[in-house]
Amino acid sequence: MSNKAPTLRQFQDRFPTEEACLNHLFQVRYGTDFDCPGCDRPARYTRVAKRRSYQCQWCAHQVYPTAGTPFDRTRTSLRDWFFVMFQFCASRNGVAAKEVERQLGVTYKTAWRMCHMIREYMGSLDSDDPLGGVGETVEIDETIIGGSVSGMGNGYMGNKTVVVGMLERRGELITRVVTSRTKVAMHALIQQHVLPGTRFSTDEMGGYKDIDQKGHVHIKVNHNRGQYATKAGAGVNAVEGFWAALKRGINDTHIHVSGKHLPKYLGEFEYRWNMRQVPHLMLDRMIHSFAR
Repeated sequence: MSNKAPTLRQFQDRFPTEEACLNHLFQVRYGTDFDCPGCDRPARYTRVAKRRSYQCQWCAHQVYPTAGTPFDRTRTSLRDWFFVMFQFCASRNGVAAKEVERQLGVTYKTAWRMCHMIREYMGSLDSDDPLGGVGETVEIDETIIGGSVSGMGNGYMGNKTVVVGMLERRGELITRVVTSRTKVAMHALIQQHVLPGTRFSTDEMGGYKDIDQKGHVHIKVNHNRGQYATKAGAGVNAVEGFWAALKRGINDTHIHVSGKHLPKYLGEFEYRWNMRQVPHLMLDRMIHSFAR
């Protein structure tokens, strides 16, 4: 089986109709081997016409694959939902609600709601398990979304949003919005998301100072001196690669993202980054999360 991301044609062949999408949800939620909750007999269900439901041939008990999911009671077709989710998985720079409005012929309000709900689910799929551990290296770096604030110190944010990225080499990435880059704030964040004994690779930002006194190894690069990697293995190039992808998506696709909604966009880009080695699984994981 190929681990390449599915093409648009492959997506269309897999989900050509509303019926195909509903049947896929039925299989995801109930499988092919289960007992009917109405009569406890081996399930044999048939599709109910004009309803999003299936009926047991023995006792007429009905199940609704969309019940309790974001698809429940929505006027938007399942095929449209699946298509927008496919776009989120296939795109490198994200999907704008205005583009969804244009492609589906829905209102902007509907498109906006769909996009934000998909982002929330993408963010929920990533594990919050701590990174690193003895023998592992975690790169930590921070960036400012919405512009730069200069000459005001690490405790001042103005109307900008600061995001910290923690990336385990050969592992996953975690992003978090922070309200301060002070030593106290950064140490607390690191202790929450990184295991003891981890080797940290950072730049010279003061918030990381003395982290080696908390049971970690600390190696640094000095960007002010044009240093981006050391013989000891210090560097934050991988995290900076993620920042480049994130800002390209925000600047090119969305133009502006408010601090209120930024965590949803971070979850979206974080999910794509962490799944980049297995893009063929991205869409299925997302559909499964919606069907839970």
